Amino acid sequence: MGPGPPAGGGAGPRALPLRARLSYAVGHFLNDLCAAMWFTYLLLYLHSVRAYSSRAAGLLLLLGQVADGLCTPLVGFEADRAAGCARCGPRKAWHLVGTGCVLLSFPFIFSPCLGCGPGTPEWAALLYYGPFIVVFQFGWAATQIAHLSLIPALVTNDHEKVELTALRYAFTVVANIAVYGAAWLLLRLQAPSPAEPARGVGDQLGVQDVPVFRNLSLLVVGVGAVFSLLFHLGTREGRRRPAEPEEHSPLLSPARRLLLWRHWLREPAFYQVGMLYMSTRLIVNLSQTYIAMYLTYSLHLPKKFIATIPLVMYLSGFVSSFLMKPINKCIGRNLTYFAGLLVVLAFAAWVALADGLGVTVYVAAVLLGAGCATVLVTSLAMTADLIGPHSHSAAFVYGAMSFTDKVANGLAVMAIQSLHPCPSELCCGACVGFYRWVMVAVTGGVGVAATLALSSLLVWPIRLRSWASPEDQA
Repeated sequence: MGPGPPAGGGAGPRALPLRARLSYAVGHFLNDLCAAMWFTYLLLYLHSVRAYSSRAAGLLLLLGQVADGLCTPLVGFEADRAAGCARCGPRKAWHLVGTGCVLLSFPFIFSPCLGCGPGTPEWAALLYYGPFIVVFQFGWAATQIAHLSLIPALVTNDHEKVELTALRYAFTVVANIAVYGAAWLLLRLQAPSPAEPARGVGDQLGVQDVPVFRNLSLLVVGVGAVFSLLFHLGTREGRRRPAEPEEHSPLLSPARRLLLWRHWLREPAFYQVGMLYMSTRLIVNLSQTYIAMYLTYSLHLPKKFIATIPLVMYLSGFVSSFLMKPINKCIGRNLTYFAGLLVVLAFAAWVALADGLGVTVYVAAVLLGAGCATVLVTSLAMTADLIGPHSHSAAFVYGAMSFTDKVANGLAVMAIQSLHPCPSELCCGACVGFYRWVMVAVTGGVGVAATLALSSLLVWPIRLRSWASPEDQA
């Protein structure tokens, strides 16, 4: 289903200027900076630096993912209904609210628990971090949904949607590169404690690394705030009426009836794309979550590798993102996604068959980064294809998609953490094989599920098969 002309007639849509495209693309930069720290370093920080148990660390991540998942459809529904305020359209207004929540809460998550001492029970620390995580995830969800739902509102051409999505992902990659580069620099500049040379633990994570993560979180919110300001200054979204207008208006022909949130729930394509998007996010987020644990406990690499390997992954993804538009034009959405999936599955097979990667870990990181970038950009473009000209309910669609992926991510992490083979807070010898097979499962296993979801789109292509009847809209 291709996008049609704007309702009400008029001239065709103009191409979005380069300045407007770039200002839009940086609007998710703060979220991307925070997400890089959240998914890559939260479990490692709580488990290896703060010495909390694996289940406690998984519970906090689950809390955040569930809070995010519950907020996304609600924010999407309200963003579609709102009329905007002052100089902001409805989506920019929600973006501003979300940005404020992220800036105020995120630094506390990667800082020591205030008032907690050596004898403080673990449950007290969980209660301390819980509210900050909930506020952060609400803000993150509001910013994400508001930003994603602007794509079909700003452009209508299929290839422009891909370009805008690719630019957005390019800045996502830049954000991740910035986080991992800053983490590498902070770890290098960290002054070793007097006991470290004697014990030979200078390359191992521990409580001495608390300032590294605290300073990194402060750097993230500082830089992210600047880019959020650039987004609000350079992106124009006109104020509009709420998304539930006079639905019997004579301006709306039967072929152009508004699709409201309840109508999307009857569309098979809504669930097809939702399953593909959820599988994609599971691959990307879970591989990002466990790559640091895999490097630390399975490959026994020094702690600098928790910055350099993710950096290589996202440099690979950065290069791949610029190839998305020509590849999509050449072979289409489905084959582009399938090509990215094959690269991810090649990474999974490599990890499963190789006992130790050695220096080839960099090559494996290139494969994983390129594959994840390809499937993520293409799945977002497919979601924009699903929405088509129905941008008035885009926020709900993106919110519903995000709900499934956030809850699935949280439950998957909690399940993995519950299977952790070591009874104490510290990892034992069983961690070596455990995190290796976790990486295989979250890339290869979920990759097979994504292949099945893609197969359904090959049989039943993306298009809306039913339209709302006048009785339904009454």
